[in-house]
Amino acid sequence: MTQRLGKVLGQILPAGNILLLEGDLGTGKTSLIQGLGKGLGISDAIVSPTFTLINEYHDGRVPLYHLDLYRLTPQQVDELYLETYWQGVEVPPGIVAIEWSERLLHRPSSYLFIKLNHKKGARQATLQTVGSVHNLGLEQVPLALRSTSA
Repeated sequence: MTQRLGKVLGQILPAGNILLLEGDLGTGKTSLIQGLGKGLGISDAIVSPTFTLINEYHDGRVPLYHLDLYRLTPQQVDELYLETYWQGVEVPPGIVAIEWSERLLHRPSSYLFIKLNHKKGARQATLQTVGSVHNLGLEQVPLALRSTSA
């Protein structure tokens, strides 16, 4: 389910979007981002950047910046100046996907929040837009999930 959701998001989200992902270990954060990469048309294998912190993929429809904050404290995260990714200051605009986003002291003003959890033996995703995020085509997601194969 999470990889299919990511693939659908990768097909519809424009550059400049930030996805903040939260959820316990094993709820599918990395799997969702792997699907996102497939939806963007990225050919490289997408792996969690737990030890490298940030992986950049530039061969898709738009760039994907995959960040994993699991090993860091909020203060360490703050020292990374991640704003450069979502402000497009030093990198071309793309989609920024951040695992363990609860460690961010400063969040962007607009983003798509994705909460993943286990419910009754299955994974569940809750999507919420925050700020002035609009025209994302999210109304397409439920229908696309029913008709898209993994």
